Amino acid sequence: MATSTPNVSDFDPLISRLAAPLEPGDRAAFRAAAESALVGCSGEGIAYRTLRDVWRTFFHPSPDPRIGQTRHLDRRPSKLIAAPPLGEDSARCGERARNAFRAG
Repeated sequence: MATSTPNVSDFDPLISRLAAPLEPGDRAAFRAAAESALVGCSGEGIAYRTLRDVWRTFFHPSPDPRIGQTRHLDRRPSKLIAAPPLGEDSARCGERARNAFRAG
């Protein structure tokens, strides 16, 4: 079985897929860096791992607007959270056992 070494153009769909979430100004620079990093690459798995590291240098996530805010600030207090846990001294504790013998 003859195998051939892949060209950089064989990885064009992978490069395009990884360039899509980048900022429009970074896409061309990423494509150039990716093509230069893939010269002599021997397979798709190695190409993906190489492009992953290149992609991380170009990806800049947007800041999270929720950082620094208190959680659940706009919600009402919950009775389930505020009440004490149900236990052996609760009237509801043996309800399942009592209902197990009910005809129905």
